[in-house]
Amino acid sequence: MFSNKSKIVDTEWKIKIFKQKKKYIVDFIIEFKVLAIKADIDELHTIFLLKKNVQADIIKTILGYLSIAAPEMFKK
Repeated sequence: MFSNKSKIVDTEWKIKIFKQKKKYIVDFIIEFKVLAIKADIDELHTIFLLKKNVQADIIKTILGYLSIAAPEMFKK
């Protein structure tokens, strides 16, 4: 039981410091989503971390879409 909690805490730390850097956005989002699931982070906090850790120009592009065309995870 303690080991499982330790893994979750470790994964929470990894997702908080996980940056896109030069990764393609698709690769980054896949890795990010896996970490979010493993860390059992709620959707609102996941979106906050994603906005914080993705390159700013990509976030501006995503948020610039019409709401109907925006990815589902950014509509909230």
